[in-house]
Amino acid sequence: MGATRRSAMSAGGLVIRGVGGRPEIVIGRRRRERDGFIWSLPKGTPEEGETREETALREVREETGLEVQILSYFDAIHYSFTRGGERIDKTVHYYLMEAIGGSFDQWDKEFDEVRWVPMDEAIALLDFQTECGLVERAYAALAA
Repeated sequence: MGATRRSAMSAGGLVIRGVGGRPEIVIGRRRRERDGFIWSLPKGTPEEGETREETALREVREETGLEVQILSYFDAIHYSFTRGGERIDKTVHYYLMEAIGGSFDQWDKEFDEVRWVPMDEAIALLDFQTECGLVERAYAALAA
């Protein structure tokens, strides 16, 4: 008997700014029981009745402390994992965002650390290939 399957959706943001002509992006570091730390993009699951955009804005605000606004929809990534004998097919929708207020000292501590990182360095730091690819595409689009 195979594992049961279900779909799940999350939404998050590529929060970007230009510093001296170099784009920077917000990433966060969190502790994982088995493998130390991972660097990832801010994202999370919707609350009842939320749109994808509302989820992305709220999750980025909660996880980074920044007030952000959406510039445009960017892309989605897909991956699967198993938890408790259940196969979960996940889609995460990402929006290009800019910070319009707030500060890192107001985040919800879901991440151990949140920081601005030059986008080319973020590509090397991020732990999930799907997120690396996403940031690479955004970096290329900004450079174009």
